[in-house]
Amino acid sequence: MRRTSLAGHALLLIASLSIGSSAVAQQADRAGVTAVLSAYKSAVEHLDVTGVDRLFVPDAVVVESGKVEGNFTAYRDHHLGPELKEFKSFTFGDYKVDIRLEGPIAVATETYTYRIVLKSDEAVERLGVATSVLRWDGQTWRIISTHSSSRKPKQPAS
Repeated sequence: MRRTSLAGHALLLIASLSIGSSAVAQQADRAGVTAVLSAYKSAVEHLDVTGVDRLFVPDAVVVESGKVEGNFTAYRDHHLGPELKEFKSFTFGDYKVDIRLEGPIAVATETYTYRIVLKSDEAVERLGVATSVLRWDGQTWRIISTHSSSRKPKQPAS
């Protein structure tokens, strides 16, 4: 009887260690995904996306507000890069991210506001949302697809 009890306790201990280490691994994975998304967001806020292509797989798909932009290099060279040159500042606010892990795949949904000040001093304010799919390549998380959209915030009723 005692052997069964000891074996049962050992199995419970092993199971709890497995669950505990799985939870720790998931926290580390979430932190890694968050770090990739934060690096991208920070680069946009600094109006400089130099080196950001390392956050994306070469054939990543970028979709913005109803248009497939191609891979990140095409998006950077033909859309984002030229836009950033016209901005005085770009700031995110009310940023929230929800990350769902599915093995080596992470799905992140980001919600935020943003404010752009153009070089002409015109300000643009928007509500934004993005969904990014990232894949673990054995060393780091990299974006394989991202889709963002935005809209004008509703004006308060007068």
